[in-house]
Amino acid sequence: MGGRLAGRDHVGQGAGVTLFGAGDNGPRRVSLVRLSALIAQAVAGVGRVTVEGEVHKPQTGRTGRQWFTLRDRASQVSVSVPVARRSRCRVVAGERVAVTGRLEWTNDWGQLQLVAEEVVPVGEGAIAALIAETRARLGADGLLDRPRHTIPLLPRAIGVICGHEAAVRADIESVVLARYPGYPVTFVTTTVSGPGAVDNLVSSLADLDVRPEVEVIILARGGGDSTALLPFSDEGLCRAVAAMATPVVAAIGHDGDRPLVDEVADLRCGTPSIAAAAVIPDHAVLRAQIDSLLSSVAIAARARIDEARGRLARVDRRAAAVAGVDRARERLDRAAATRDLVHPRRELDRAVARLERVDWFTAAAPALAVAERRLAAALDQIEALSPVRVLERGYAVVRDSVGRVIRDASDLASGAEIEVTVARGRFAASVTDGGQ
Repeated sequence: MGGRLAGRDHVGQGAGVTLFGAGDNGPRRVSLVRLSALIAQAVAGVGRVTVEGEVHKPQTGRTGRQWFTLRDRASQVSVSVPVARRSRCRVVAGERVAVTGRLEWTNDWGQLQLVAEEVVPVGEGAIAALIAETRARLGADGLLDRPRHTIPLLPRAIGVICGHEAAVRADIESVVLARYPGYPVTFVTTTVSGPGAVDNLVSSLADLDVRPEVEVIILARGGGDSTALLPFSDEGLCRAVAAMATPVVAAIGHDGDRPLVDEVADLRCGTPSIAAAAVIPDHAVLRAQIDSLLSSVAIAARARIDEARGRLARVDRRAAAVAGVDRARERLDRAAATRDLVHPRRELDRAVARLERVDWFTAAAPALAVAERRLAAALDQIEALSPVRVLERGYAVVRDSVGRVIRDASDLASGAEIEVTVARGRFAASVTDGGQ
């Protein structure tokens, strides 16, 4: 029957409002508190959103909270920026921005607003202005001219922060395989663009910075437009990079991309591949350098021995001993003028006679011969420890298909492809009986 109420909600004597429910023949009466709760529930279902529009009438409250209206040609919404998110929100009147946040219904005001987590400019001009303002603040604090960390020649491990896309990681892994197969690299994948990327990047940096084995960090990302690369010009990320105890290498986008993090990193590289080549040592070059240093040490040691032998041969030990005795006799004569030193003088004459009978060269020759033998043995040991000499004695280095050195036969299964390095060259082979 028309006009009949399908149901009622009674809450004391409070004010009520009539609602029409789906499938009801009439409205149901609810309190304002209930209505607000229903609206808040519906709004919460919208979830986290990103919406673009123009900033209109920005205001700042006494507590530092900001408000503005985000509008376009057909609609508008009120936006609230909490104090804790001000550093992530650029609010400039008339500027087109992208606001990321959640809708919120306030009971006290009866108002729907978008609570912002990030407000970033949209458009090349606005992004350039944002980066220029951030650069000025970093420069004023001395972060652009700060002393840079030295990139270690042979880091114990390398940390890499990159996105979830496979291309960047594949590029770095290919450089590792070419330069030093099996070199320890720790990958941390995270969001590298869009809302929340800055917080994720800062967290990943902090995670790697406290790992004692990680001695250099590569911050890598593939190419993109200015909006996609904007997180890498964020002031918070730049300050985090500058505060790192571990050296940071920036490899963002392509060679022409220059986000602000490039200006605070310890080393800037045009691409992730170039960054990997800059920090991963070349195994062949290192081995050649070690062999060269060992050879130089041997040559220098032999030269020092020859020089010492020549100086020793030129010394007239008997004349030196006699000259020393003569100087002692002169001092004794000067002292005898004031005291009776007949007995000490007789003892001195006997000591001089004994010294004159000593064959200094014959006594020193055995000690020199022993020293020469010890040095020769040390040089032979150095030569024997050279990695190349180990291979020349018939040993070999075995690696699996990904370049990992095999130390346990159980790591290989039958049919596995391996690479064997010997003293002169390398060759591929297959395992016929693995796991023994």
